[in-house]
Amino acid sequence: MSGTRRRTGPLSPFVENYRDLLRGLGYRSETIRGMVKVLGQLDRWMISNEMSVSNLDATQMDCFLAYRRADDYRQSPHRRGLRLLLDMLIEMHVVAPLPDDPLTSTEVLLDDYRRWLIEDRGLAEATVQRYERSARKFLLTGSDAGSVDPTALTGSDVSGYLLAEAGRCSVGAVKGRVAEMRALLRYLFVHGMTPTLLSGAIPPVAGWRETSIPRYFARDDVDALLDTCDRSTALGARNFAMLMLLSMLGLRCIEIARLELDDIDWRSGHLRVRGKARRLDTLPLPHEVGDAVAGYLRDGRPHTTDRHLFQTYRAPIRGIPPDLLSDVVRRACKRAGLPPAGAHRLRHSVATTLLSEGVALADISQVLRHHDLATTAIYAKVDLASLRTVAQPWPGALS
Repeated sequence: MSGTRRRTGPLSPFVENYRDLLRGLGYRSETIRGMVKVLGQLDRWMISNEMSVSNLDATQMDCFLAYRRADDYRQSPHRRGLRLLLDMLIEMHVVAPLPDDPLTSTEVLLDDYRRWLIEDRGLAEATVQRYERSARKFLLTGSDAGSVDPTALTGSDVSGYLLAEAGRCSVGAVKGRVAEMRALLRYLFVHGMTPTLLSGAIPPVAGWRETSIPRYFARDDVDALLDTCDRSTALGARNFAMLMLLSMLGLRCIEIARLELDDIDWRSGHLRVRGKARRLDTLPLPHEVGDAVAGYLRDGRPHTTDRHLFQTYRAPIRGIPPDLLSDVVRRACKRAGLPPAGAHRLRHSVATTLLSEGVALADISQVLRHHDLATTAIYAKVDLASLRTVAQPWPGALS
């Protein structure tokens, strides 16, 4: 019997592992076939270069991609797929872990600052990320010379940076920058990197509470947003369920992104919510919202081992990022012919709707889970009907 058999390459034993990995990440069958085909091309390239699998690293991957480009391959090189393959082989201890790049002095400082925020200050992960981003920006660009040397930091560096931020940010954003800078300056002082506590160099931010009126959707507009979701599709079912949580319960984006399957108690009709400052609340789940979530779970949620309630649809499948909620609301606004708005406006809409129905501010504060009743008091300004009853006629007005 004559014939030839395909030569087994160094990656051949790992094809099924790779295929299973891609399935678990939610890639479609045709995408998986393309990625496995690229693995086969990499396998043959390794044979021709007499390379063992243990020699595979990011540099060799780049050489392979350069070889493909030189051969004028029109098919996408699937760089992400090759990265997943390399990570899988590292996790299987077939390939040595990638060496860490040497950290700069600023990166070492930021790494230690992050640990201090978590361990000493006890801040939530989202807050830590925000403070770390702000510190990184200041340390890398906060002086006229570019990067900042903490040991030579001056009050003018601090005030100059914040004044520049004030020129391009809203009052609320600048107040956030001030809080972030105060934390960084305290860390630098506590750890002996600055001889004095420089927070006194931070100028006050001119701004007063309750000077603006919260913008909100009318009830008809909320209904129009919900009606734009095609619930016969998986994406539409997911977006409808998320919009129901925003418009009926007033949840924050981060709270919806954090929801997990076990947070719903279907028997008692309650929903567990992870809020600000690691606060855990249990809310009643209205049947309309429960029906929307159940429809998504039945017909729209991808098959995945990830426990987050809401999932992305593009591979790799994972829990949704918080900013996806505002993207969903903006697209729904466009379909409904409404001015663009973010997800938080639906939270405002919950408050204004309750207020118009005669619900007391204290009760609205509980629904929105505000720590301070003053935060809820701003909604009193949009209750125009009540405000008109206390408006006095102008003494000299003509009848």
